[in-house]
Amino acid sequence: MFEIVTKRELAANITEMKVKAPLVAASAKPGQFIILRTDKFGERIPLTICDYDPGEGTVTIVTQSIGISTRKINSFNAGEYFDDFAGPLGNPSDLLELPEEELKKQRILFVAGGVGTAPVYPQVKWLKEHGVEADVIIGAKTKELFTYVDEMKSVGNVYLCTDDGSEGFHGNVTGLMKDLIGNQGKKYDRCIIIGPMIMMKFATLTAKEFNLPAVVSLNALMVDGTGMCGACRVSVGGKTLFTCVDGPEFDGHLVDFDEAMRRQNMYKNNPKTNPATHKCECNG
Repeated sequence: MFEIVTKRELAANITEMKVKAPLVAASAKPGQFIILRTDKFGERIPLTICDYDPGEGTVTIVTQSIGISTRKINSFNAGEYFDDFAGPLGNPSDLLELPEEELKKQRILFVAGGVGTAPVYPQVKWLKEHGVEADVIIGAKTKELFTYVDEMKSVGNVYLCTDDGSEGFHGNVTGLMKDLIGNQGKKYDRCIIIGPMIMMKFATLTAKEFNLPAVVSLNALMVDGTGMCGACRVSVGGKTLFTCVDGPEFDGHLVDFDEAMRRQNMYKNNPKTNPATHKCECNG
């Protein structure tokens, strides 16, 4: 049993929870995820690790209420318990593999859309702790939907954009990318993009316009998280890979986004299967 230590509402239908999971917290690294099951009748829900504290033995997750299972997760309160909280799963960010001298030379741009802001945070925080201050674009439809802005500002240089112009740059993340790189002359060595699949597709295309390497964290459909079921298969560079064991991060320029989105859409019109029940809600 895993206790919910704290719970707070970040925005409409978006909830942050800090969960007591000492073994997970002790091993977690930026870029990894957990699989949560509310009770013995609950589905296995993959959620990106948004923060972790080995000292406290806690892991932070963010969940957007979209379908039955995610609404059930968010109905739990501090002091209550989840049955299962398995992890850390998946591979850490490849930033952790860079030698320190090379890492400190990197000029990195993060692009976060929707609830993708939360899983971007641990990577930016880790970089800050290692002497690298990254630029971060955070996009939302309107300012009321922003999450983790204050947290992100404490560890990186933040640029906000909204579709309706209510705060920051008036436009989407691709428009702000073009403004920073094309108009303001910003130079980057790599771009890390996390958010809704459609956003990651077009942000990757924008990165390609500037010959900028792009890494994406895929919110592919997922069930067991061990590579056995094959539900999270994606095509990367013409090869079939599995998000849960080969990812969740991949070279964005090699990902077949159209295929991945078609697979997501298979579930939308099925009244017995909600798309939210098998996707990583923290990534959009």
